[in-house]
Amino acid sequence: MDKNRTEGTKREIKGTIKEVTGKVTGNKSKEIAGNIEKNTGKVQKSLGRAADQMRDAARRDDDLDRET
Repeated sequence: MDKNRTEGTKREIKGTIKEVTGKVTGNKSKEIAGNIEKNTGKVQKSLGRAADQMRDAARRDDDLDRET
């Protein structure tokens, strides 16, 4: 699993917590910062998934080359 997937998930969770805390306390800037961090985590996680898919495809391609 790509490091970006795990780091992205952590960032997404942290941002969600920050966003909810901002909503509960009425702190709009904390809410916005949390939302940005959450969405940044989602993007990072997606990049990690893409890297995993590319790595898996390359492995399958290498396996096919070895078989022939």
